[in-house]
Amino acid sequence: MKPAPFGYVRPRTPEEAVAALAGAAAAGREARVLAGGQSLIPLLNRRLVRPDLLVDLGRAAGLRGVRADARGVRIGALTPHAALERSTDPVLHRDLPVLPEAAGLIGQLPVRVRGTFGGSLAHADPCAEWCLLAVLLDAELTVLGPAGTRVVPAAAFLCGRHRTALRPGEILTAVRLPYAEPAAALVEYGVQPGRLPEAAAAAALTLGADGRVAAVRLAVAGPGEVPARAPHAEALLLGARPAPDAFAAAAALAVEEAATRPPRADCAPAALRYGMGERLGRARAAAVCGAPAGSPAAGAPADARRPAAHAADLAAPDPSAAPDPSAAADLAALAGALVRRALARSAERARVLAPVRRRAAEAVAA
Repeated sequence: MKPAPFGYVRPRTPEEAVAALAGAAAAGREARVLAGGQSLIPLLNRRLVRPDLLVDLGRAAGLRGVRADARGVRIGALTPHAALERSTDPVLHRDLPVLPEAAGLIGQLPVRVRGTFGGSLAHADPCAEWCLLAVLLDAELTVLGPAGTRVVPAAAFLCGRHRTALRPGEILTAVRLPYAEPAAALVEYGVQPGRLPEAAAAAALTLGADGRVAAVRLAVAGPGEVPARAPHAEALLLGARPAPDAFAAAAALAVEEAATRPPRADCAPAALRYGMGERLGRARAAAVCGAPAGSPAAGAPADARRPAAHAADLAAPDPSAAPDPSAAADLAALAGALVRRALARSAERARVLAPVRRRAAEAVAA
C-alpha cells in the first residue's frame, strides 16, 4: 500500500517546525513529525496513520551531534543511531560506553543509519533500547514548543506504549544524560534479529573499596507499558556482595515491582505470536543468560544476544484464541533472567573499573 495524500513541509529551523505544527493544530489538521522515518513511514504506507501534514525535520539546524563534557553527554534528537555506534569520542567511551554498545543492538544497519535517537524516544516503544537507557540514566529531554523550551525527565516523558508527554506543537530537540556510568550494561532478547526485543534489562553498578555495591541503577523493559526503574531491588543490592544469589534475589524483586505497574497491552498476544510459552520464557532465557548443565539450553553461548528462533516460534497466532495467562508469566521470567545477566555484566565491568577509580581518587587527593 501507499500513504494517503498529505501535505509536506521541510523547515530549516526547529522554530519553523514548531510554527508549522502550531499552524496545523490551529486549522484543525493532524500533523506528524518525520525524523528518520523508520517507524512512521511503515505506518504511513499501511495507512495506519493518515496525517494531513508531514513536518520533515531532516534539514532543521542544530538537532544533530553528540557532545560529552563535564555536565554529561548531550545528544541531538536527529542524531542517527549509527553516529553513536561509530563514535570515537574518548569521553563518551569512558563515561557511557553502553551507548555505542546499545546502538549496535538496534535493528539492521539501514535502520541504524536512518533512524534517530530522538525519533526512537518520541515513538516510545516499551522495549526500545534508548527508552530503557533514558530511564536507567535519568535522562533529561529538552522539548521546544509554542510556549518555549522545557526540560522533561525521561520517567515523566514516557507515558505509555507510543505515548509521551509531548504537547501539541512540541518537538524533541535534545537529550542530556547527566551521569557517568562506565559500568552500565544492557541485555535484551528478541526472537528475530533486527526486530525490537521482547524484553530487556539494564544495570549500572558501582563497587566500593570493600568490594560491596556502593551504588546501583536497575531498569526493566518488556512486561510494562514503559521501561521502569526497580527501586526496591536497587535498595536490596546496596551494601551486598556482587554475587549470583544477590542478583537472583534482586531480579525476583524487580519482576515483582514490574507486575505492580500497568502491563503491556500486547503482552499475551506477543507471546502467543512468537510461540514464547515455556520454551522462550524459560529455556531460551537460559540460552541468553547461561544455563545449568542438563537444562534444555545447556551448551548455548552465554552471551548470545538474540539466539536464532525455531520456525515454530514465528507462527502466527490463532486470532480467536484467548490470551494465555501463562504468557505474561513467561515474559516476566524472561525479564528476570535478563536482569540477572545485566547485573552480572555490570558487576564484571565495575570490578575492572574499581582499581582505576581508586588510583584516580588517590591522584586527586595527592
